[in-house]
Amino acid sequence: MAPDPGRLRLRTATRAVLGIGSAVALCGLAGHSLAAAVTGGLAALLALFTVTDATVRDQVVTTAALPAAGFPVLAVAAGLHGHPAARDAALLAVVGLGVYARRWGPRGHALGVFAFMTFFSAQFLRTTPEQLPELYAAIALSLAAASAVRFGLWCLERDAPPAPAVPPLSGGRGLSRTTTRQAVQATIGAALALLAGQLLSDERWYWAVGATWWVFVNTTSRGETLVRSFRRVLGTLIGLGAGVALVVPLHGAAVPTAVLVAVCVFGIFYSAPVSYTWMMLSVTVLAGSLYGVLGVLDTGLLVLRLAETGIGALGAVLAVLVVLPVTTHATTDGWIQRALRCVHACTEEAAARLAGSPAADPAPRVAELEALLGRVRLSLAPLVHPLSPLRARKARARRVLALLDACAREVRGLAAVAADPEASHDERLGAACRRVEASVEALTAHRSQGHRPAIHRPAAHHSAVHRSQGHRSQGHRAAVAEGASPLTGPGPALAHLHGLERALADLAAPLRSSPRAPLAGV
Repeated sequence: MAPDPGRLRLRTATRAVLGIGSAVALCGLAGHSLAAAVTGGLAALLALFTVTDATVRDQVVTTAALPAAGFPVLAVAAGLHGHPAARDAALLAVVGLGVYARRWGPRGHALGVFAFMTFFSAQFLRTTPEQLPELYAAIALSLAAASAVRFGLWCLERDAPPAPAVPPLSGGRGLSRTTTRQAVQATIGAALALLAGQLLSDERWYWAVGATWWVFVNTTSRGETLVRSFRRVLGTLIGLGAGVALVVPLHGAAVPTAVLVAVCVFGIFYSAPVSYTWMMLSVTVLAGSLYGVLGVLDTGLLVLRLAETGIGALGAVLAVLVVLPVTTHATTDGWIQRALRCVHACTEEAAARLAGSPAADPAPRVAELEALLGRVRLSLAPLVHPLSPLRARKARARRVLALLDACAREVRGLAAVAADPEASHDERLGAACRRVEASVEALTAHRSQGHRPAIHRPAAHHSAVHRSQGHRSQGHRAAVAEGASPLTGPGPALAHLHGLERALADLAAPLRSSPRAPLAGV
């Protein structure tokens, strides 16, 4: 039921089914074994799911580089089955390095995930060194098939504007850097999950480590990790119920299982951007289907899967709470400040465009702002979660989100006005832009030093102008009376700027007050 602008999620999920289905089919036509076909299908899924570079060219390069990360790890994992201590140490090293690689952006993230999942699949399929040539061939063939669908047959990204690159919050150097702290946290959390998982099962312990790994993906604070852990366990629980109802009765039958796998793949890609719980449901049913094909599925295995997932989630929670914790407040504050600075940059570009500068273009800045607001929403998700007991913080978080969304609406409107070649400019636009700049500087000033510049609040006579997008306001009529077009004159631009000033002024209360104070009492 979530909005799907341009049916992008629908098309991406359909393309994923085609790409992964093509990969598995080619592996079958090439005479590869079932284990090789599963390995190839997983490689195709990871290539389509984790490669998220901003441009098609970068996506092609990252996809081509995946074997360089996966093949050596697969060889190590296959050779260490008979040496548990060395195997465990190698897995923890892959976890730490995989998380650490995120500092290099989307490419580092994709390579880290592919390396970890290659090690994971070797445990899942009990890979031996003798199988390596076949598995390498299956992975290469599957990546080629997935690439042919993604970059040739159905390249959704080619016609779309490049997604803005939003690097993670660095936080400084050494252990103060977020990716370094997460690498340490993930390694310790995975070690806890590994030990507890092996106590529960000598054969399926890797599910616990896998749960810890995926909980850390796309999270930066302890609050995000807690929420993601809860959603992973919930999705797994629901998925196990679906597995008992759908997978167990199939008894590994090829055709109906293939159909169910295709539905699960579609569900993973369609739900991932909006619901981690529903994505995990699809992942759990998919894993159950693969176990059914391999002939080892029963209800006891499904129950063990839930227990191992719970252990892995608990390991992640303990790690983020005890080891170098990154607070939700600190992470949220960092993303909000970056979003506010981007608001100012959007305004500056739009003002320059209205002033006649042909080089000025606010559109890329608007896209960057949308991406940053997505990170703000993800960071604030723990505070606005229905089960959050922190009522004051929940109210404050919802207020901040509403006001930032208002800023984004005004910025989009301002950019649309500036894009009109007939749009005009007058000195009032420059003055309003300077007030916006002052407001952003006041909101992003270092609060620990007590430096709080005054935030400009628009005068009362601007209130009618602010509403000009919904109806003919006094300011809008005045602009028309002065001879300016109602669509291209300064009236609409001023209306958006005054609305932006008001939203920034209203942000002062929730951003400057104590996080624990009731918002109404500020």
